[in-house]
Amino acid sequence: MAKIVCVLYDDPVDGYPTSYARDDLPQPARYPDGQTLPSPKSIDFKPGALLGSVSGELGLRKYLESNGHQLVVTSSKDGADSVLDRELHDAEIVISQPFWPAYMTADRIAKAKNLKMIVTAGIGSDHTDLQAAMDRGITVAEVTYCNSNSVAEHVVMMTLALVRNYIPSYNWVIKGGWNIADCVARSYDLEAMNVGTVAAGRIGLRVLRLLKPFDVKLHYLDRHRLPEAVEQELNLTYHASLKSLTNVCDVVTLNCPLHPETEHMINEQTLKDFKRGAYLINTARGKLCDRDAIVNALENGQLAGYAGDVWFPQPAPNDHPWRTMPNHGMTPHISGTSLSAQTRYAAGTREILECYFDGLPIRDEYLVVQGGQLAGVGAHSYSKGNATGGSEEAVKFRKES
Repeated sequence: MAKIVCVLYDDPVDGYPTSYARDDLPQPARYPDGQTLPSPKSIDFKPGALLGSVSGELGLRKYLESNGHQLVVTSSKDGADSVLDRELHDAEIVISQPFWPAYMTADRIAKAKNLKMIVTAGIGSDHTDLQAAMDRGITVAEVTYCNSNSVAEHVVMMTLALVRNYIPSYNWVIKGGWNIADCVARSYDLEAMNVGTVAAGRIGLRVLRLLKPFDVKLHYLDRHRLPEAVEQELNLTYHASLKSLTNVCDVVTLNCPLHPETEHMINEQTLKDFKRGAYLINTARGKLCDRDAIVNALENGQLAGYAGDVWFPQPAPNDHPWRTMPNHGMTPHISGTSLSAQTRYAAGTREILECYFDGLPIRDEYLVVQGGQLAGVGAHSYSKGNATGGSEEAVKFRKES
């Protein structure tokens, strides 16, 4: 029997839903690169249900308990005496999400003597100390591609919201106003602007494809250059440096993984290379940006707007300055956890668990670490000896109500 500890975000404040806005849940037949959707033997949930919160349990309880395993589900993950820390000592598998990450630091991994696998129900394993996982031979896996398009759609939505000044205009309506001049004084057309992505992987490339019909000029920076056919199809301009990209772009979107090379890549110095009045969209990871440098850039006008849904730590403290800085369009970390995406990442988590317990190979595209080495998507995104180290700092925070 295995013990599985699953860390999920809290249920809605007014209770777990008993009904939903829609009856059906359209899904793609496969992902744009041909990768198939998650394919577990079966599922024990209804697609479209809220699966990512504590009561949703990723739809795993029936499957795990019917096979003799123990499932512990909690949202308590940080601060002294968290449920995660109390349950970790004999856990064999830890599951969490990028939206509500269980920060699996070297210290926690050392305390979890029976730990064999860490799973991200979503994409991104930067909340895990990958080097510590490699050193212990712990498998790290995530459900690659399950919410890439969900995040890309969020990037496009936030880009338009900032450029067109949507949020302040909406608020004028709520306040009973009809203040057209106030609404349009910061409103522009996206058409003809230069838009660039830092990284053109699954999410970044999807953002470029979604934005092409807007007749914008598209740019990208990536350590893996795209095939020439893709560059020609999207009329892309490749940049070998962040400075080259930000010098020319009106909108910059960050879609790269967090690791030591990218942490605080947007800071006081690099922001000076941006065009004055540029917009910055970050749905990747909060620590890609220096927190206070972003606030200063918005206050002095170097940035016209900043939007995203990633913070550090998560959940963000009530006094986090990004909650109150000017001209922002921040949301909680929700871009990759639409009900559509939840169905996919819950099914993908089930598929990973089935493979693990049946002794079958886990899909290579789901693997980050295996056998003491970076593997699969992890070998593409990280470098051995320089992989993400989780976050000792974040573990100290306790969730605020």
